[in-house]
Amino acid sequence: MADQPQIPQALLHKLKRFTTSLLPVDSGRRGECNRCGECCKLPFPCPFLRYDEQGLSTCAVYYARPPSCRKYPRVASENLTQETCGYYFVDVQDIGMNPQPEQAGG
Repeated sequence: MADQPQIPQALLHKLKRFTTSLLPVDSGRRGECNRCGECCKLPFPCPFLRYDEQGLSTCAVYYARPPSCRKYPRVASENLTQETCGYYFVDVQDIGMNPQPEQAGG
């Protein structure tokens, strides 16, 4: 019997990110992209990742980027770049208990 071909781990991670990107984003996600570019290197650098003169990441296909890029991180367990990512997650039960401060100039 022939050996089964091994699927590279990176390809499995990409496939998982693609299939889970079809699911909704957790309602407890807060923050915004700070353009660190770390998520664009998972599991290997994206060919569309660029950096501007200030060292901030940009996407060469930003308006046509796939759902896995648009929604990263979709849930807290998916956030593999917590140290640098501008997104974070709060427990949705805590949202009503700690309202956001009002913006000045309202």
